[in-house]
Amino acid sequence: MSSDPANDASPATPPTGLLLAALAAIAVLIGWDLSTDYGEGAGALHLVLELSVLLLATGLFTLILVQRLRAGRRMDQLERSLSVRTEQADAWRARYQQTLAGLGEAIHAQFRAWRLSEAEAQIGLLLLKGLSLKEIAAVRGTGERTVREQARAIYRKAGLAGRSELSAFFLEDLLLPAPTDDVDEGVDAVTGDRQDGP
Repeated sequence: MSSDPANDASPATPPTGLLLAALAAIAVLIGWDLSTDYGEGAGALHLVLELSVLLLATGLFTLILVQRLRAGRRMDQLERSLSVRTEQADAWRARYQQTLAGLGEAIHAQFRAWRLSEAEAQIGLLLLKGLSLKEIAAVRGTGERTVREQARAIYRKAGLAGRSELSAFFLEDLLLPAPTDDVDEGVDAVTGDRQDGP
């Protein structure tokens, strides 16, 4: 896989490097021809035309080179950003692996309690991961209509209204601190910060 996006061209588009080489060759050849024609006393119109083509080739070369360099820098930035995000996600997964495994087991247990079929359970997991119905259909190699019907069956069997309620069913309690019996009236229940005042 090429790491240079400027050379990852579709079959209808020549690679940028080849285009730059062609423009550079045209500029050199026309520059050489222009200098020999001038030395031989060619007409002004001929010289102006060749000079125009030389300037056009040089301008296009410069424009494409600048765009290629910008695209390369942007790709480097995106790769660094992706690398950082991947490291963060891996670190988070490693730190909470046991918790995630327990959550996965709890989700599967709830799916069994709802009597979801194997296909419905797979779709339920993909819905929880945030995939669209179209993406789920592509992953599973089925039609979007089939996935939509299976998603409706999941919601019906679970007694939920839709995707947001499905996600909330599993995630709602993870987002708030566990309630305690000995509530301190001077501490905010959500943030745990001490409250000053009457």
